[in-house]
Amino acid sequence: MRWVGRISDWNEDKGYGFVVPHGGGTRAFVHIKAFQYGSRRPVDGDLISYAVTTDDRGRANAVDVRYAGQKIEVRKAPLPIPRLAIGVAFLLAVAACAYVGLIPILIAAGYGVVSVVSYFAYTADKSAAGRGAQRTPESTLHLIDLLGGWPGALIAQQRSRHKTVKASFQSVFWFTVILNLAAVAWLLHSGTLGGG
Repeated sequence: MRWVGRISDWNEDKGYGFVVPHGGGTRAFVHIKAFQYGSRRPVDGDLISYAVTTDDRGRANAVDVRYAGQKIEVRKAPLPIPRLAIGVAFLLAVAACAYVGLIPILIAAGYGVVSVVSYFAYTADKSAAGRGAQRTPESTLHLIDLLGGWPGALIAQQRSRHKTVKASFQSVFWFTVILNLAAVAWLLHSGTLGGG
């Protein structure tokens, strides 16, 4: 069964709000991910149609949300980036290179340690977001990624489905990956880290 209602108490920063059904009734929680792919961001007062499910605590959640009059768009989702596989493969490759002496063990250890820190920073941020607690600043996450924590970040992003959709975050994230790899390559080539 589909319902019709209006968005209320929309929190743009957190990407969620509520929908109040026409004709009264229980309002339902609505998350940005419940909207059809490619939809514009909602604002208070938007008229939507939606289905209702209940979560494990019995709370109403709006799903399959469409703006009133919006056509159903059937679209193939883009193939997801295999973040976990990339993160694990990179860490294993670095460890193997260190084992056979192609790179200093310090590099492998550094990537390993900072990746663990990054993994826990991302999962803590995801947990804080769910509780409405103070979040880890994005600049802190990016700094950890830049220092070599990006493989752990990739693993955490896929496992917790956190920070994978926000385009501005992902643009900076991949830029930090490129900068990190370029810096390590330059340091190895110059002999600063014992490579070359």
